[in-house]
Amino acid sequence: GGGGHRGDGWLFNAGNEASDNPKTAQEVAMEFSDAEKDEIRKMKDTPQLYEKLAESIAPTTFGHSQVKRGILLMLISGVHKTTSEGIRLRGDINVCIVGDPSTAKSQFLKFVQAFLPDRCVYTSGKAASAAGLTAAVIRDQDTGEFCIEAGALMLADNGICCIDEFDKMDQHDQVAIHEAMEQQTISITKAGITATLNARASILAAANPIHGRYDRSKTLRANVQLSAPILSRFDLFFVVLDECDDVADYNVAKHIIDVHRCDEAVVDPPFTQDQMLRYIRFARTLNPKITEESRRVLVDCYRRLRQGDTMGRSRTAYRITVRQLESLIRLSEALARLHCDDVVKPGYVREAFRLLRKSIVHVETEDVTFDEGDEFDEEEPPQEDRGLEENQGDVDESGGPQGTSNDVPPPPVAEASGEDNMDETKEDEGEPKPPKAKKAKKKKTQISFEQYESISNALSTYLRSRESEAEQVEGEGAEETTYLTWGQAVDWYLEQSESAIGDSVDELNRMRKLTNLVLRRLVKVDHVLVVIGESDIPESDRKLAVHPNYVAGS
Repeated sequence: GGGGHRGDGWLFNAGNEASDNPKTAQEVAMEFSDAEKDEIRKMKDTPQLYEKLAESIAPTTFGHSQVKRGILLMLISGVHKTTSEGIRLRGDINVCIVGDPSTAKSQFLKFVQAFLPDRCVYTSGKAASAAGLTAAVIRDQDTGEFCIEAGALMLADNGICCIDEFDKMDQHDQVAIHEAMEQQTISITKAGITATLNARASILAAANPIHGRYDRSKTLRANVQLSAPILSRFDLFFVVLDECDDVADYNVAKHIIDVHRCDEAVVDPPFTQDQMLRYIRFARTLNPKITEESRRVLVDCYRRLRQGDTMGRSRTAYRITVRQLESLIRLSEALARLHCDDVVKPGYVREAFRLLRKSIVHVETEDVTFDEGDEFDEEEPPQEDRGLEENQGDVDESGGPQGTSNDVPPPPVAEASGEDNMDETKEDEGEPKPPKAKKAKKKKTQISFEQYESISNALSTYLRSRESEAEQVEGEGAEETTYLTWGQAVDWYLEQSESAIGDSVDELNRMRKLTNLVLRRLVKVDHVLVVIGESDIPESDRKLAVHPNYVAGS
């Protein structure tokens, strides 16, 4: 029956060391009937408990299994701790869902609100002000004295504050929740009142990308209008994309129509809401400890996250800070609580690491795929270069050093439609048409975007520096020395990466092939390099120059 809903305030008071009177597991267990205790024991021994509990979150929403896992861990939360100096370490987990329109973001928020009606406050970003979120000082009508009016975060103390349209909030209103998200207090100094109030709330936020849809080629920072301090305060970031996929579209449509037909069989979660409430309530009373082995795994995972963040020139989603290490700890503790475990096992840490990395990896650039076969597959230019092409129109004509050769057409005039102009100019440049090879099945080579970028930057910077030197030594024969041929450029790059190649002939051939593929792509797809002079001679003898409007290394 409806026993689980008899005032859900009790759900979140339990097991909070930060609360004034935390209840122990025994005290909470005393409140359950024998049947309920048996049920909790059965649930604890269920195989694949984690997946089944996650499925029971927002059952009317199809898919999104990672988001559901994140919300489940947020409901359970990590362990609140107080250091010997009396400093509180937060245990609450903050989650942010960013994504395309119509990907059921608000449905998750509404589900959490319905799941915990007493302990959840739902607000919308556009209508929320700083005072409304934290606390307002108002004059009492009867006495004329100033008093404090509680805001959303205070009302959600020991619960969850759902903020929809998070990106639409004004900048100075967002600043108001900085303190609440990390220190879990709200300090007020207004109208003669100085007070520090508790706001031990988890924040579940939903935001839309800047241009309505999420741009895969840009980082999370470029997609969401949130400041770096706010980004680092969220433990989990989920990027939900609306991608076209036959099978997924069919399943989603079928599910939605079944829900509209009020077909009960469709919405049949493994556990009911009451069972979930009772189980989570019990799980929140446990305080798992971190073992020595888990400590090593935590340190290792954090190191890997940091390295992944600084690899190459990739400016990934947001800097991995020490807050993300604390997120790893909180998520691992929540997983241990979920499995009713007294210790945090290394397996829990790895799952927490996977979830954290999920929120970052979504944002990284896709790998660059080359079709080997001379027919080149025109695919979208990758992240950095597309951004460059969009900006190239703004470069002043004198901006890029121009070669001394008479064959280079003047760069396109800088106009708003720079990109279109450039494309037209390039088509007139007599670009090499690849010789039609026999229609063999194309092999595909894939390299990471970082590797592609490092090769293309090295080559374009070197070619540009040759041109700059040649401009100073103008005169007879300057043109001959200015432009490297294709073959020379490949040899130069292989010389540079000699230490990486070593003595292996196979590796040398692989790198040579790779460098050729990158050069071909730079000429044909990204238009960073242009071919000077005749283009019907063999590929390795063609002379290469950097496009005058290309800004190297940006």
